Amino acid sequence: MSTLGKIAAALVILGGAGGLAGWLLSAPERPDPQIMAATAPGDVDNGRRMFHAGGCASCHAVKGAEGDARFELAGGVELKTPFGTFVAPNISQDVQDGIGNWTQDDFAAAMLKGVSPGGRHYYPAFPYASYARMKPQDIADLFAFMKTLPAVAGQAKAHDLAFPFNIRRGIGLWKLLYLSDEPVVALADDAPEQVRAGQYLVEGPGHCGECHTPRDFAGGSRKGQWLAGAVAAEGEGIVPNITSGEGGIGDWSASDIAGYLETGFTPDFDSVGGSMVEVQKNMAQLAPEDRAAIAAYLKAIPAHPNGYPARRPEPAAQ
Repeated sequence: MSTLGKIAAALVILGGAGGLAGWLLSAPERPDPQIMAATAPGDVDNGRRMFHAGGCASCHAVKGAEGDARFELAGGVELKTPFGTFVAPNISQDVQDGIGNWTQDDFAAAMLKGVSPGGRHYYPAFPYASYARMKPQDIADLFAFMKTLPAVAGQAKAHDLAFPFNIRRGIGLWKLLYLSDEPVVALADDAPEQVRAGQYLVEGPGHCGECHTPRDFAGGSRKGQWLAGAVAAEGEGIVPNITSGEGGIGDWSASDIAGYLETGFTPDFDSVGGSMVEVQKNMAQLAPEDRAAIAAYLKAIPAHPNGYPARRPEPAAQ
């Protein structure tokens, strides 16, 4: 049975056998309101930092947008996957087509729990499985920054998903398995503060594991192969191993990694390519200490061999 067939069968079994219990377990859940009520007024400057760390422009701005256009978040970027095509929505301040009428609690529910203001599950193509590890204050700061951005009219297209993936309620069961605010890597008690800062940026707002970690048949991250590289969600390419394991970046120094995030050049003077181009643009906007922290974390985590199948050799020229 194919991977998609297994997922479809699992959903049918859960729906048929679970009955009322499955319905209740899959219900959308918002965060405790007290979590956000305890935050201070949003810090716009730190919110801008979270915006870049979270890569918001990469999916929600017009593809290839530069300069101020990267803050015009009308959505529309398409992610074509084996589950169907996901389309990034308008998250500008437009009150009709975007999120201009959202409250801070609505924003926190989306970021931390993947739940819409109307009480529906968002698909995890929106990387809330990583954002769930973000600090409430950083959520409040990001919301404050988003409020400073322009309203852009126009609704993005709807997702194009086949049955049973178009049944959002089933995402609640997926969340029971994969949505957690716990750190992925258990750092030693005496881990340097710089490494801990990098862990937060990588595992939380940076959501690096969403692309660089292989997934299981249900689309959940295989955390035992954290950042070991994966088959790309789109096409037949691969997302590289960024651990120090075989096939990874073990021969890169921390300064090499930080330099790559800033300039887009590898230690061998190759340049960033593919979907990493957008990520590197975001990383270049962070402070040097943030990029250094990310590098320190990547040098500290467990090493894994490549998490994707070996690529077939190119056929010999005739």
